Amino acid sequence: MYLGKEAKAEIFAKHGKAVTDTGSTEGQVALFTYRIAHLTGHLKKNKHDFSTQLSLQKLVGKRRGLLAYLFKKDIERYRAIIKALQLRDIIK
Repeated sequence: MYLGKEAKAEIFAKHGKAVTDTGSTEGQVALFTYRIAHLTGHLKKNKHDFSTQLSLQKLVGKRRGLLAYLFKKDIERYRAIIKALQLRDIIK
């Protein structure tokens, strides 16, 4: 698999509350962002891989939903994760 235990632990340690806190919203958004970047690179090489394209769209929707939740719950945490991951602010 392209994402091992060490890489996941590093993502959650950097963006989550702790290495073992894999359910935090910030950690999940960071993990989804990593996976989205990986799938985008794959689709640049394989333009006709429609199952990956569908998976990418679903993953972007999940990340957007988590960001909308974070926006409603705590806007400061939302702004911090947007800045840390260099994402566009799409929720108005």
